[in-house]
Amino acid sequence: MIYIYRIYQWCIVAPIMLVASILTALITIIGCLFNQDYWGYFPAKWWARLWCWLHLVRIKVKGREHVDHETSYVFVANHQGAYDIFSIYGFLGHNFKWMMRKGITNIPIIGTACRMAGHIMVDTHSTQGLRDTMAAAKKKLHSGGMSIVVFPEGRRTDTGLMGPFKNGAFKLALEFGLPVVPITIDGSYKVMPRSTFNVTPGIITLTFHEPIQHAGGNDIAEVSHQCREIIQQDLPAYQRDQ
Repeated sequence: MIYIYRIYQWCIVAPIMLVASILTALITIIGCLFNQDYWGYFPAKWWARLWCWLHLVRIKVKGREHVDHETSYVFVANHQGAYDIFSIYGFLGHNFKWMMRKGITNIPIIGTACRMAGHIMVDTHSTQGLRDTMAAAKKKLHSGGMSIVVFPEGRRTDTGLMGPFKNGAFKLALEFGLPVVPITIDGSYKVMPRSTFNVTPGIITLTFHEPIQHAGGNDIAEVSHQCREIIQQDLPAYQRDQ
């Protein structure tokens, strides 16, 4: 069966999604000239759902009741694989901007769409670049109900285990007094780990945990550690810290 699926994946789904990706990017670029908040989110939401549907990947969502659509949050999630992006884009159910690596802007058409959509590009190569990233994030969070999604590990896992968390997202949340919502992503590593472009059909579960409310004086490292512990409690035992 896996050989039949590979033929389906590369000969049928891949061409469809190539065209869909280009069209989605173009729609985003043009639409954002008129309404960035709408066109910077909804076309990509349905593109991500189509990606999951065609690849026979099912997304289960738990705990969505913890999230208020009118509130701004900093969502933080573990980063198991590429399908984390499709899962969150398609099923977060909350308008948001990504904090993403600046190198993505070098991808033809896709990079332009990301810039036009207002996603926040992270430049870690200079102190000024980090300041610019924080300034851009603050500007986005001034919009009511607009949130930011961050993978605090900074990269996909190679082993299925979570890496250490960087503090940028938590610093931003503390500075603005925004609640942090930990999200556990389980199953993405099995569907498509970092080491391959082949997809394995399966189920990915997004678990929204209760927002962590805090005052501006809270310790950044403490909040980061708390989020990491909450996220990994819903992972299988073999993916938790031993």
